[in-house]
Formats: sequence, structure tokens, C-alpha cells
Amino acid sequence: MRNSYKDLLMKPDNKWEEELTQLKTIIRSTGLIETIKWGTEVYTHNGKNVVAVVGLKNYFSLWFYNGVFLKDKHKVLVSAKDGNTKALRHWQFSTKNDINEKLIKEYIREAVKNEDEGRVWKPQKKAAVEIPDLLVSTLKKNKTMKAAFEKLTPGKQKEYIEHINSAKREETKKERLEKMTPLILEGKGLNDKYK
Repeated sequence: MRNSYKDLLMKPDNKWEEELTQLKTIIRSTGLIETIKWGTEVYTHNGKNVVAVVGLKNYFSLWFYNGVFLKDKHKVLVSAKDGNTKALRHWQFSTKNDINEKLIKEYIREAVKNEDEGRVWKPQKKAAVEIPDLLVSTLKKNKTMKAAFEKLTPGKQKEYIEHINSAKREETKKERLEKMTPLILEGKGLNDKYK
């Protein structure tokens, strides 16, 4: 079973409650605005996400939304997922003693300055995905399915296309198309049940 970001978050009564409270107090003192997004506290500047406080199972952390632009002189930031995350960087803590208020404020000031300067990660447009021949021929044969597929958002269409394309064997591609056909006809995306 796949864990979502929300599944990884601890409940408010988690073992990091005191540490998270300390981080939040430090952040509030910088003048950032606190809001709740994605089930956790996010601190903004001029409506832009700057940093979030997160308690996870094995550590607690600060997540800098445009952390890719931070100089990270003290080498405390890591990319959230190797190679997949472009802008997000997080600072992990394992004990209360790891919290350095002066250093945290230094990083937050730099993050706010970057926002003020307009330094924001802009995702690069990906090349158009090639629709697999199997799907093209199925859509030509089945007008109802073609109409249903065309009603899907481009993102949902892309999910289906990539799911078929990621299969190596032709038989697997056919099996995937069979399984996704009812979902397409119902107007559902491949990953809707995870959202």
C-alpha cells in the first residue's frame, strides 16, 4: 500500500510536540504568516509559501519551498526525494538540541529575501508524452471510450498514457488497458482513489 504525504505526518499528539512548538515559535517571531495547507502549518510571505513545520515518524523538520535557492552555508538542507524534487529542501532534526534559533532565522531571512527578489522555481515543461499505439487503436475502435478519454483532464489522460508506456511487455500493456477501461468510461483518473 502506498503512503501519502498525509500518512507520513504524525498526529498533533506526536512525540515531537515540544520540538515543533519551539520551531513554530521561532518562525512566528520572523513575521511570517501562519496558515494550514495539506494538513500542516505553512508559513507564508506575501501569500507565497516559504517554510513548513513537519513532524514525521523518525524526525521533525523545516521544509523550505524554494530551498533550492538557499546558499546552505551550513550544509543542513537535503532534497526531499533524490532527483524527483526540484525546489523543495528540508532540514531534519532528531532532538531538541539540534534546534539552533539563530541559524534557523538566518535561513528564513534568506528564503524571504529570495521570495522578495522573485526567485521562484518554475517547472520546466515536459515533452509531450507519446500515446501508445495500443491505446490509439482501442480509441479508434471504441467511440464511447474515445469520447470518455477526451473528456478527461490532460493530467488524467497523461496518467493513463504513462501507465501503459511504463510497461515493458506487450501483454502487460494490454492488461493495464483492460483494467483502466472501466475507470476511463466512468470519467475517473488512474490515481483518483489516492487523492
